[in-house]
Amino acid sequence: MSKKDDDLDYETTGHEWDGIKEYNKPLPRWWLWTFYACIVWGVLYTIAYPAWPGIKEATPGLLGFSTRAQVAEDIARFEEANSGINAQLASVELTEIAQDADLNQYAQNAGAAVFRTWCAQCHGSGAAGVQASGYPNLLDDDWLWGGDIEAIHTTIAHGIRNEEDPDARWSQMPAFGDMLAEEEISQVVNYVMSLSGEPQDASMVAAGETVFLDNCAACHMDDGTGDRFQGAPNLTDAIWLYGGDYATLTETVTYSRFGVMPPWTERLTEAEIRAVASYVHGLGGGEASVE
Repeated sequence: MSKKDDDLDYETTGHEWDGIKEYNKPLPRWWLWTFYACIVWGVLYTIAYPAWPGIKEATPGLLGFSTRAQVAEDIARFEEANSGINAQLASVELTEIAQDADLNQYAQNAGAAVFRTWCAQCHGSGAAGVQASGYPNLLDDDWLWGGDIEAIHTTIAHGIRNEEDPDARWSQMPAFGDMLAEEEISQVVNYVMSLSGEPQDASMVAAGETVFLDNCAACHMDDGTGDRFQGAPNLTDAIWLYGGDYATLTETVTYSRFGVMPPWTERLTEAEIRAVASYVHGLGGGEASVE
């Protein structure tokens, strides 16, 4: 009997296409036993390991296994392994970190990890910032409160204009829309643009200088170079936190800006703050410490 004739011994499902019948054949025994074994294994797994989600937490499992606990153990193990160099990093003078090759290498690697975890969301993965949102570029040499490693460390530790840390960097630009007429704002904007480029209306520059000296020079200085003690930016270097075009500067002068950076002393250890300060200082825009 041929295989074709043998197949006729099986019942069909009643489906037939162009003479091709669909037979109702049993599954192979080996496949069935494998399937049953998988079911049994799955049930045992959900009993032994965390599996079923609940309202507050998943079932813990009889073995008490926890990936969170496993990660915590790994973190504790690495922290213990690095405890010595972290203690050294937390106690050495900031200016001496770069002088110790091994310590500096560790600080750069650790600082890069801290930056990618906590800082890249605002300053970007490459630390170039996001101008439209007011997140500064950390690669250039323009610093509101100073770019030496001590100043960077203070800024990271205490933050900027936050309500959490009494030692936060603090400055506040008035909203001149409540003080100056629209024409005066246009004049001073054109003057500010002329300090580092071309104004939109050169005929307003002279009058804008008068407005600037009367209202802005107290913070930005008479020549517009700014004052780091107050966190007042340099207006002559063509580097802008929010943008230097006419429309953006008009908005800045009219409504002011008030960027906030959180303090990191509660989130990071002193060694981590020093590591990321060292990393940021070494990105290219860091300045030598003032003796």
